[in-house]
Amino acid sequence: MSAEDRPQINLITPPTFRTDLFADQLARVLDEHEIACLRISLATKDSESLGIAADLCREIAHQRDVAVVIDSHLLLAQRHGLDGVHLADGARSVRAARKELGPDAIIGAGCGVTRHEGLNAAEAGADYVAFTPVGETGLGDGTSADFDLFEWWSEMIEVPVIAEGGLTAELIGRFGPVTDFFGIGEEIWQAENPSAALKTLLAPLG
Repeated sequence: MSAEDRPQINLITPPTFRTDLFADQLARVLDEHEIACLRISLATKDSESLGIAADLCREIAHQRDVAVVIDSHLLLAQRHGLDGVHLADGARSVRAARKELGPDAIIGAGCGVTRHEGLNAAEAGADYVAFTPVGETGLGDGTSADFDLFEWWSEMIEVPVIAEGGLTAELIGRFGPVTDFFGIGEEIWQAENPSAALKTLLAPLG
């Protein structure tokens, strides 16, 4: 696969992390891999904890010219100088987020496995659409976003698409030709060396 056709990587934070340990891990991954965007995706709803994480991630990523978005929290994106938001509710909040954050913000939409939701999000002005999960996660009802959905999207729709959730090296090799981005997070953060784990995961892309 040529560098021009190679999908870019959206790096997703783990749902929880110790800031002292994660700072070094994140810096190493960003230094050793070409990352298009970092997405802050924490389980906590505590605004103070999210703010600390946002400042940490922004500082490390922006030093390396990597954009940063945060799951859902428009106020935190504005308050902490982030580049945009990733909305988990498909198309429903895209227009409101665009109005609030402005034309230059990154507005992404997580659309599950539903083509219709993706089309609505694209029509509403999302900068990208994410379909998830691609692989088996043991969560939800077990439904996954299949290859045909990505193949159709890549041929018919100009809005970039992200494949994420339960990714393996085998799935990355298969979906590489039909997706613009891979969203990768939980697949690497449990490893002793997340950067090396990412390198192994991405090996099929060449």
